[in-house]
Amino acid sequence: MKNVKIVTDSTVDLSKEVLEEHGIEVVPLHFTIDGEALIDRVTITPDEFMKKMKAAKELPKSSQPSAGEFLCAYDRLGEDGSEVLSIHMSGELSGTVRSAQHAANMSKANVTVVDSQFISCALGFQVLEAAQLAKEGKSVADIVSRLQNVRRHTRLYVMLDTLENLVKGGRVGRGKALVGSLLNIKPIAALDDGMYTPITNVRSYSQAVKYLTNQLISDIANKTVRRVAIAHSDALALAERLKQSIIGAIGYQHLDIVQTTPVISIHTGAGAVGLMYYTD
Repeated sequence: MKNVKIVTDSTVDLSKEVLEEHGIEVVPLHFTIDGEALIDRVTITPDEFMKKMKAAKELPKSSQPSAGEFLCAYDRLGEDGSEVLSIHMSGELSGTVRSAQHAANMSKANVTVVDSQFISCALGFQVLEAAQLAKEGKSVADIVSRLQNVRRHTRLYVMLDTLENLVKGGRVGRGKALVGSLLNIKPIAALDDGMYTPITNVRSYSQAVKYLTNQLISDIANKTVRRVAIAHSDALALAERLKQSIIGAIGYQHLDIVQTTPVISIHTGAGAVGLMYYTD
């Protein structure tokens, strides 16, 4: 059986140490901020980016990796005869998966591209599962089948602290954002079938923590929790509050908190918190 190598993109929100430990290759996204071209998590860290974004005159613009970048990675990884499994952020949110598929069609290597239908740590759940199964010698077909199961049992919820970035990105009208700001409304959405789906609005961080905790409790009833993670965009204090609420509610201790990648922060704005988990 051929060796299987795992590729993903920089929205995966896994640390450099974890990626290296599991031998996962990352093809990064790109963005520009006030005319400066940067590479996601390569030429700038999430903390550095948040400072730049707050001072920027215009909303940064992100772009997916080129097919050529994917092609170089695929051909290099497949030189020894290995197969490549490339797992990426939701195709509904970015052209990344399409760029990867285009490169796969041109590559000399045997490449399978998977749309995770998620981002951040929820994408990471599938990537880590794939890497572990690859180490165990599983075939690409077996890994893809397992990823479908992980995807079905994964939930992602996000709370936005501001609508300003959605306004700048043309996704929400300024009038709606102004009303939301005046009422101190903080929208909560889910990522379903790879698309953001508004669920409810809350008016305080306490309400957000309570809602997200209760949602998790409801979703995991009579199930085994495999992983839980929280990602935030310059909102560590709120992420810690949510973590403690979850630990108190279900006793799950192995809960990671990560500062999300710049490409995701461009769209969520500062103050956003995402809760992700999956079950058997």
